[in-house]
Amino acid sequence: MKTGVFNFLAQERVHFGIDAAQGIAAEVAQRGVQRLFVVTSKSLNRKTTAVTEALAPVHDKVVGLFDECIEHTPRDTVIALTRQLRETQADLIVSIGGGTVIDTVKVALVCLAEGVDDVDAMSLWHMRVNADGSRHTPQPRKPPCRQIAVPTTLSGAEFSDLGGCTDTRNGTKQAYTGTWIGAASVILDPRITVHTPERLWLSTGIRAVDHAVESLCSINAQPLIDATSVRALALLGKALTRYAEDPADLDARLDAQLGAWLASMGIRRTEYGASHGLGHSLGADSGVPHGITSCVLLPTVMRYNAEVCKAQLAEVAAALGDAKQPAADQVEALISRLGLPTRIGQLGIERSRLATIAEKGMAIPWVRTNPRSIDKVEQVVQILEAAW
Repeated sequence: MKTGVFNFLAQERVHFGIDAAQGIAAEVAQRGVQRLFVVTSKSLNRKTTAVTEALAPVHDKVVGLFDECIEHTPRDTVIALTRQLRETQADLIVSIGGGTVIDTVKVALVCLAEGVDDVDAMSLWHMRVNADGSRHTPQPRKPPCRQIAVPTTLSGAEFSDLGGCTDTRNGTKQAYTGTWIGAASVILDPRITVHTPERLWLSTGIRAVDHAVESLCSINAQPLIDATSVRALALLGKALTRYAEDPADLDARLDAQLGAWLASMGIRRTEYGASHGLGHSLGADSGVPHGITSCVLLPTVMRYNAEVCKAQLAEVAAALGDAKQPAADQVEALISRLGLPTRIGQLGIERSRLATIAEKGMAIPWVRTNPRSIDKVEQVVQILEAAW
């Protein structure tokens, strides 16, 4: 008999299809916000009018803006944001951007909650694998404010209480979590995503596919997430193809956002596998964006897990449109149709680097929870070589 526990996020609302400015104004009014802090990307803030337009109805409430977020969320950036949040005493943060922006806020909220003010002290608060293979997951206190998120990619960061952060001193990425660090509300506005570079939009769409596939194949799969993952795959497969044909199709963009939302239901509720785990290792070691790591790893990991995930991958295949074609082949074909890389060797990384990436991968919790058990670095090297 199956047993399990499903934990809901401390998330109150999701607005979808509405204008970002309308959604932000509604949240500020409903929450009685007086001191609003804005976190966004440098490109979105300095090269477009999107941020200014989104904040227009509440500009008088804004007490600070941070746009120095850097891909893979280095610790230094998190500390810089934490100090500004402390100084301005914000009572709400609005994150406008992709996973990097939203994760920077998440980890800063951990630091704010625990009085962390330097990169060394951050080491006390990230998830880690103990020597015996068990997992250590620190739980920070409630921070003095929450965030609401206006995502501009399909990474799904807005639908989780998990934030990734990189220690650039050794090129490793760690995960931070806490009940109150995720977005209290989310605003899905397809209009603001027109500023997102095409490669980023499409590759984070494959990241969403990765969320759905590894949720279905998880060692602790959940019935609700099984259902949302299947629907997510159907939405994403069609929406990403429609977008590629016509990037101006706002309905395709919204469908992709809805698919990413459904796919993200598994984050922190199901244990992911080697695609996510090795994606963190590859990304932190070699500077590869998360969406691209899913492009070059997911099909190979699906094939590696094929024997132990037959039933689940049959559902993936049917959801993607062809029950008779292997799921991994369909995912790889979709990635290729979107003009994205499917092999690590296409990324300009030296093959000799794979051994180091594999060693780092063994410290990532999700590598240890892969459906087909991984307990030796040689197994990781085998996957990476197959993905080369």
